[in-house]
Amino acid sequence: MKFHGWRIAWALAVTQTVSYGVLYYAYSVFTVPMEAELGLTRAQTSGAYSLGLLLSGLAAMPIGRWVDARGARVPMSVGSLLGAACVLLWSYTGSLTGLFLAQAGIGLAMGLTLYDVAFTVLAAWFRRDRIKAMLVVTMVAGLASTIFVPVATAALEEFGWRVALRLLALVLAASCIPLHALVLRDHPRRLGQEPDGAPRRALGPGLVRDAVAAGEPPEPATGAREALRSGLFWWLTAAFVADRLAIVAIAAHSVPLLLERGYAPGLVAAVAGSIGLVQVVGRVVFAPAARVFSLYTLAVGTYLTRVVALVVILAWPGGLGLWLFAAFFGLANGASTLVRGGLVGEAFGSANYGTINGTMATFIAASQTVAPLGVGLLHVRTGGYDAALWVLVGAGVVAAFAAQRARGAAAARRVTAQAA
Repeated sequence: MKFHGWRIAWALAVTQTVSYGVLYYAYSVFTVPMEAELGLTRAQTSGAYSLGLLLSGLAAMPIGRWVDARGARVPMSVGSLLGAACVLLWSYTGSLTGLFLAQAGIGLAMGLTLYDVAFTVLAAWFRRDRIKAMLVVTMVAGLASTIFVPVATAALEEFGWRVALRLLALVLAASCIPLHALVLRDHPRRLGQEPDGAPRRALGPGLVRDAVAAGEPPEPATGAREALRSGLFWWLTAAFVADRLAIVAIAAHSVPLLLERGYAPGLVAAVAGSIGLVQVVGRVVFAPAARVFSLYTLAVGTYLTRVVALVVILAWPGGLGLWLFAAFFGLANGASTLVRGGLVGEAFGSANYGTINGTMATFIAASQTVAPLGVGLLHVRTGGYDAALWVLVGAGVVAAFAAQRARGAAAARRVTAQAA
């Protein structure tokens, strides 16, 4: 039977790009005209968006458990259908209540379709080539904002925000529903295949074993409850939560932050857009680096790179400091996606990847919901962004420290396993 994993990876590259572009990035394009027509405040529209992010994280654990047990075809197909329907509902809303309902549905759709589920699929289909497969998906999906923010803006200017949303709903439905329904498959072992397309070797009647590359250790097969009782789980979760705090906070406030520091609007737009492009570079660099360094070492380096970016924007005024900030922050953004996707699989294996990763995502959801509001409140209280930036520097240091402690916990687990 021909190995199906790479077809799945390329299908997910397309669907992640479209899903992120429509469900996640397009919201900022329609905020201002929507507020003007519906008479909403920035706090109200931000609240609706935050609700979607919160629900996407809270739904991750039950969705992950389903994908571990039954595969991702049904949830990702349903999620694409739900996402398209809710974007369509959003286009017809005339009140704050309608907006909150639409964003709640979009949040559930994001939980069903975005990286957490996609990485669970890739973890099942790949082991040796897991980072390579994740790179294929994230390199393409890293361009989601670069593609869809201009597309959504052009549609808004040509047709108005309501018709533009209907067009985006059509694009989402036409591309993602068929790819998820027709290309995705169940766990490869339940289909008689092995990760990476490795052949199966008979050990006796009815018994098979993975054909593992020479010298490659067996993959861990940690249960969800066992993972929750381990220090490794909690150190990794702490690292991911602290890092996500900085990512979402800067994403939400980057434009007003840079404008407040005296940069011209055109320059600010160019720098903000370049962060998305540099993310792709970060992912391209990460893949070969992962063959030389451990994922734990790369995690520490990634989080410290984000610290450097934040310190640069605080301490180095002028154009050079601005572009260095964009370069370091973009590199960290790109690498951190692969760090999380790869570390969960390396630490706990693929058997319960969705459940374990989904449990982590529940905690991450809290940080990504609180981060924009917390930075906003600090800005109001102190009259500027410096205090918030120093808090985010602290979060980056915490993420690096937690990743280092996770490396120690992983080493201790290996020693215990070998002794047993």
